Amino acid sequence: MTKENIYFASDFHLGSPNIEESHKREKLIVSWLTSIEKDAKAIYLVGDIFDFWFEYKKVVPKGFVRVLGKIAELTDKGIAVHLFVGNHDLWMQNYLTEEVGITIHHKPIVVEEQNKKLFIGHGDGLGSGDYLYKLLKQVFTSKVCQFLFARLHPNFSLSLAHTWSKSSRKSSEVPFASKDKELLFGYCEKMQKNNPVDYYVFGHRHIPLELKVDEKATYINLGEWLSQNTYGVLEEGKLNLKTYNK
Repeated sequence: MTKENIYFASDFHLGSPNIEESHKREKLIVSWLTSIEKDAKAIYLVGDIFDFWFEYKKVVPKGFVRVLGKIAELTDKGIAVHLFVGNHDLWMQNYLTEEVGITIHHKPIVVEEQNKKLFIGHGDGLGSGDYLYKLLKQVFTSKVCQFLFARLHPNFSLSLAHTWSKSSRKSSEVPFASKDKELLFGYCEKMQKNNPVDYYVFGHRHIPLELKVDEKATYINLGEWLSQNTYGVLEEGKLNLKTYNK
């Protein structure tokens, strides 16, 4: 079978809200990855794969062995796996690249697949508004902040981080009201005027959305795996949202 399909998923939030629920979700994600490996050319994991992630110089967060082992299996088979940092796991360095074979992206990218141009990113901090978060993101991504956080003992720092992640996750779950109030949709409209693409693919919002930007472009939001298990697949030049049911 020719492997030509391109898959997209985001917002697994592994580690939340507890070990039992996270393990259940992790097994479902591994099952999904197994189901798509037969025809997947590439897989884009579009941010917030972990509810929190921080790499100390010689220590990484424990857990997630099932999904990381499965991804390593996929990359060993030649399937490209791309991971975008989200607002929950923005402190990634090189561990997952070296150990698992993932390509990590810290900013949105534009790619061409199946003769379609796609703009892909997690979506946090894009568009107008949300100025407090944009300021906090500049602070969190600074080398000074990361250095100071690394000085904290993991037992304390990770507990603090998961408390922050819980409140941050809730702020992303604002119900969809209209195109005019959807910040990422407005961002797509502005981008499309000067740098047109066929698809804008984001996560972050926790709402599966498919909205036409203009006659050429479509805004896709991938939803989440806390309850919806939604993902996207680009097949024969058409990107569709689907739901995984084991």
